[in-house]
Amino acid sequence: MKRIYLTGVLFIVTNCSINAQSSTGFEKGDKLLNIGIGVNSYYNEGFPIGASFEVGISDVISVGGNVDYLGSKYNYGSGLNYKFTTLYIGARGSYHVNDLLNINNEKIDLYAGATIGFRNFSFKDNFSSTGLGSSYSNGVFFGGYVGGKYYFHNKLSVFTELGAIGSTNARLGLGFKF
Repeated sequence: MKRIYLTGVLFIVTNCSINAQSSTGFEKGDKLLNIGIGVNSYYNEGFPIGASFEVGISDVISVGGNVDYLGSKYNYGSGLNYKFTTLYIGARGSYHVNDLLNINNEKIDLYAGATIGFRNFSFKDNFSSTGLGSSYSNGVFFGGYVGGKYYFHNKLSVFTELGAIGSTNARLGLGFKF
């Protein structure tokens, strides 16, 4: 009888412990830091680098900010060269869709979101009066993205994001959860 009682108690405790753990890769209060590089650039030059930080305000919504930088120099020879830089700084919000898609895997976090912010372009060359710089302008930008993370450790993940996320439309990197 004691074995049956003990087995029953262990079953209940184990079941409650398992249910108390997150069944998805995201929950309210999580703090998320992503650091990555762009695998391409809208401007066909350089490797964009970027970072974002978000805080979970509910079990499906996170808000925060992002920064993205791209710098490129090119020398045509004969003293002809140019330098191009762009900087994006903005706010972002994400909707984490694991529950919506019935994904009950704590190693996976799928999300979609939007970003709004300011972009700054700088272009200098020594051979034209207008150059590439006249094609771009500083100002407000809007973007949307989809992304996913795979946690190979409970606080460390790899991620990818696709969409209008700064000076790239595809980013790969490492994610950290605090």
